[in-house]
Amino acid sequence: MSRNKLVSIGLLLWYLAVSVWMAQAPVDPQFWLIASILPAAFVVLLIATHRFLPLSHTSYALITAFLTLHTIGVHYTYAEVPIGLWLDQVLHLGRNHFDRVVHFSFGFLLAYPMEELFRLSASIRGWVVYYLPVMTVLGLSGLWEIIESWVARAVHPELGVTYLGSQGDVWDAQKDMAAALYGALLSMTLLLVVRALRGAETALESEAAFSE
Repeated sequence: MSRNKLVSIGLLLWYLAVSVWMAQAPVDPQFWLIASILPAAFVVLLIATHRFLPLSHTSYALITAFLTLHTIGVHYTYAEVPIGLWLDQVLHLGRNHFDRVVHFSFGFLLAYPMEELFRLSASIRGWVVYYLPVMTVLGLSGLWEIIESWVARAVHPELGVTYLGSQGDVWDAQKDMAAALYGALLSMTLLLVVRALRGAETALESEAAFSE
């Protein structure tokens, strides 16, 4: 079995193990079920497409990290995640900010897999390859907020409030979208800097080899 396949299987097994663990006695079973549908469908999509559109180990690891954070959040409901409550008590933040961390992570962790997907599948080059992931993250964040509002109206009011996770903040949706945007911008900026440094290093090595 190849190393690539072993890494992919390992990441999948990690996500499945976390999912099974977090499925044990969730704080709100109905919320857990609703919030777990899209991630499960996404994992199935990745499995179905990995042969003809494989991503790098880095992309799969970043996706797994985000899904792990989301799985923890839906187990407790985002407003009740213990580490967020602890930070609120220590830093007097006024709310549980674990949801903000996950929204930021959506942009920061998933922008690179999106960049890789655009670069490999559509052969996009130049500044557009950095622009599209940022705009995609922002668009998907807005779509997620719309889906949350649909669920809030479709289910009983208590679950709707839990699903939205606004914690009394009227600007919660906008702040969540902004957090994802900031994460994507930071991710693409770091990627651009790393590639620029690598390019400069390669150019210096080529110049040194030519001078010899």
